[in-house]
Amino acid sequence: MNTDAAISVGILAAFLLAAVALGLLSLRGRDRANLAEWSVGGRSLGIVLIFVLMAGETYTSFSYLGAAGWSYDYGMPVFYLIAYLAIGFAVGYLVGPILWHYAHRNHLHNITDITSHRFDSPLLGAVVAVLTTVFLLPYIQLQITGMGVVVSTISYGTISLGVGYLIAFVVTEAFIILSGLRGSAWVSILKDSLVIITLLIVFVYVPVHYFGGLGPMLDRLVTERPEWLVLPGQGDESLGLMWFATTGLLNGVVYTIFPTTVAGYLGARSPGVLRRNALIMPFYQVLLFVPILLGLAAIFVVPGLTNSNLAMFELVVDSMPAWLVGLVGVAGALSSIVPMAVFMLVIGTMWGRSILGAHPRTAPRQKQLSQLVTFLVGLVALLFTFISPSTLVQLSVLSYQGLAQLLPVVLLSLLWKRMSTSAAAAGLASGVVVVAALVLTGNDPWYGINAGLLGLVVNVAVNVAVTFWRPADTPPERLAVEEVAAPGRG
Repeated sequence: MNTDAAISVGILAAFLLAAVALGLLSLRGRDRANLAEWSVGGRSLGIVLIFVLMAGETYTSFSYLGAAGWSYDYGMPVFYLIAYLAIGFAVGYLVGPILWHYAHRNHLHNITDITSHRFDSPLLGAVVAVLTTVFLLPYIQLQITGMGVVVSTISYGTISLGVGYLIAFVVTEAFIILSGLRGSAWVSILKDSLVIITLLIVFVYVPVHYFGGLGPMLDRLVTERPEWLVLPGQGDESLGLMWFATTGLLNGVVYTIFPTTVAGYLGARSPGVLRRNALIMPFYQVLLFVPILLGLAAIFVVPGLTNSNLAMFELVVDSMPAWLVGLVGVAGALSSIVPMAVFMLVIGTMWGRSILGAHPRTAPRQKQLSQLVTFLVGLVALLFTFISPSTLVQLSVLSYQGLAQLLPVVLLSLLWKRMSTSAAAAGLASGVVVVAALVLTGNDPWYGINAGLLGLVVNVAVNVAVTFWRPADTPPERLAVEEVAAPGRG
């Protein structure tokens, strides 16, 4: 290992150990036997911890790798990321407090709990848990893969991808199984501090180093690559205005019931914390412009990349001193670890509550079962990363569109007392089938329209039809009527 690699890897190792220590320190003075303390942070997280936790979920390794890669390959379509997050925070300002009140009143931990309680159907809750696991597993694998790429790149190739995958798994499991959601929030403080500092440095350093400043870089982009700056960008005509609008709108609304987002909602100390967080978060997403702009810069500096996801890190490794490469690598690595931890925790809690711990004999062991599943789901994703890396990655195309089909079951059902269990199940099944058919046959987008939105339209139509055929009369205590009637509480 050469000197630069030793410096960079040494910095990475020190910060990863600090991350594990922070996660474990978050346990001090907490009830370690309490499932709510582990799964939703004891419902006591304030504005700072909620901010860093939810920022950690939106700023993942995809922000470093995928955003720069999309910018490098296509250009303007990548801005759908910023569009949908802005929509998500605006909608979340209303939805977050509703879900918080509903879950707090009924002692619920996740979206499967919400579904089971609303429909008084543990079976439907279990079905939602299984579907959510299928749609979230690819995200875990993608974070493991992203971590491997970051570690291998900043080590100047001295650490293999496989070792990087293993490091991601070990570090994440080392703190999340014991510390839970609060541990992720504490580690997010370190992660977000490094993200802000390193991206601001990179934002100034790279354009100056290669182009003499940001202005000359943008001038060259406008002059030589104008097609990257308008929709549908360069290389894929299907990523036009219709795709941008439907994807931004769908993902923005789905973000509010995304399982990890809901975990953040339910971990808050009060709904007021969620409202303040929704006002602050859009400013944090401005940082996404940095990897997007660096992806565009890489078009001129490293043309012809076979793996466009490396666009940003190719510039960083090539131009910066080793210690700074190490810090940027730490920020990228923690941007894999924090969301991966929350994904695993959410899946573990769903299975521990709605499937393995649903029987009265196993109910007292729900926390232990949840922790066991948290470990196993990370192990499964790791094994797939080694054995069949394309299997779960292919499923990731379905992930957001598939989770969109949970909107009627998780959210709309809380506001419509006539929706029955059979209507919710029929709509959910129809939506998932439509999305799977469109994606697997290569028809996503369909005439420019996001497949998830088309599936959701079919989902709602079937749901409404079955509801009018066989309506339910849901008791008020299973609805979110009080939460909607008094939105200013908390």
